[in-house]
Amino acid sequence: MLALASALLDSSTDQQRATLLLGWDDEDRTRWFYTPTDHGGLPLNAQRPAQQQLTMRLVAAGLSEAAYNTVCTVIGIENVLGRLEHWERDWGRERGRDPGLYWLRLFGEPGSERWGWRFGGHHVSLNYVIVGGRLVSATPCFIGADPARSALLGGGELAPLRAVEQIARSLATTLTDAQLRQALLHPSAPSDIVSGNRSRVSMPAEMIHMNDPQLWGGFHDPRMRQLTEVIDKAAEGASGYQADDHDRVAIRRTPSGLAAADMTSAQQALLYELVAVYESKAPDGVLPRTPASLDGVHFGWAGPLEAGTPHYYRVHGPDLLVEYDNTQRNANHAHSVWRRPDSDFGFDALAAHRTNHPH
Repeated sequence: MLALASALLDSSTDQQRATLLLGWDDEDRTRWFYTPTDHGGLPLNAQRPAQQQLTMRLVAAGLSEAAYNTVCTVIGIENVLGRLEHWERDWGRERGRDPGLYWLRLFGEPGSERWGWRFGGHHVSLNYVIVGGRLVSATPCFIGADPARSALLGGGELAPLRAVEQIARSLATTLTDAQLRQALLHPSAPSDIVSGNRSRVSMPAEMIHMNDPQLWGGFHDPRMRQLTEVIDKAAEGASGYQADDHDRVAIRRTPSGLAAADMTSAQQALLYELVAVYESKAPDGVLPRTPASLDGVHFGWAGPLEAGTPHYYRVHGPDLLVEYDNTQRNANHAHSVWRRPDSDFGFDALAAHRTNHPH
């Protein structure tokens, strides 16, 4: 990461460098989005081909092979989404669905005692913190897909998050009636992940509505503000949620759902596999791939169990939060996020570093 980030900076013009590199303490470091808005930094379409390759090499350095392939697929799906929407959504810019609008930003000079980087655009947000030459955080990590499923030649299907969805459904369908009553957060699914794009998941946390400026960074164009109002109204209408429903599925300090301790060994194995899918987004051998145990981990589900219907699931435990929803566009628009609520953006490692290095 250090070599690639340094090479990219060395290749940058003064103007590119000013856009690409911010100070470590800049408030933008813990700001992130997964909506089709300006994520901040130097976008791919403002980079020369050699710089684009350096950026993608840096992204690859921050991901396992499978996660990198998934992210590249999600970026390419912007072209599919453009056709699906008849190229009508512009989001206030020249091209609304644009694979070139994925932004890279560095925080702190690469190679300094603490530095980090972020790569993101529509349905992708990757965040990394390096302290003392060691990667200490790779969360929040968000990957979505719209459409979640699209046709390929010969009856094939492009579905980059299919396995992430199917493992959870496999677990949910093994639950007994008593277990399912415990796991069921709500009979219908919320229209988005509940933690949203908060920098820190303070609890209790309710879903951030799609017309909330926090999800977009704020729009100056009244037409865009009106569009988010329309999207939010449609999503809420489809979910049927009211204030009490959002309160019911809120994320609380004490996890909701079915505890791993109350599962059979076969169910625990599926839950462990599900957690491993999310944690395997990190580079091989850099961060722990799975928790040492499932102590305190809970699994929650909202919505029907049938494939193709709007649904949501959550895995929540000590410093672990996983969320997935596939609700919008008639359950063909998926979001997935992996977070470490206590240590996102390296909060815990940085606190320890300050304690050990007060000056």
